Amino acid sequence: MDAAELLEHCLAKPGAWSDHPFDPVWPVVKVAPAGKIFCFVNEHSCGVKAGPDREVADVWLDRYPHHASSMPYLGGRGWNQLVIDAGIPADEIRSAVDDSYLIVVGKLPRTQRPRGWKQ
Repeated sequence: MDAAELLEHCLAKPGAWSDHPFDPVWPVVKVAPAGKIFCFVNEHSCGVKAGPDREVADVWLDRYPHHASSMPYLGGRGWNQLVIDAGIPADEIRSAVDDSYLIVVGKLPRTQRPRGWKQ
């Protein structure tokens, strides 16, 4: 999997759209009118909400110690950075993005959840 394929997977989610608030080249993918981020994308990795807290998100770090890490500034809230072009299988990266989307959308008020969203 490369960054373009990852971005395509993210944007296929109901209500997903890309934005460039931090970097003019690499996007974040947001959902809902409020623009809640569910994936950070760059050339070699992605940032995803891997769990509600650090304890749950640490499962990724235990499974892939050389390819997963806690995200700077957001790690304490359950965000991980996963290397997309190395040791983590592509289907697991896609699953991590799917889970991140579900976590983020699941916390939105019902009125802000995108049409077609299913938990």
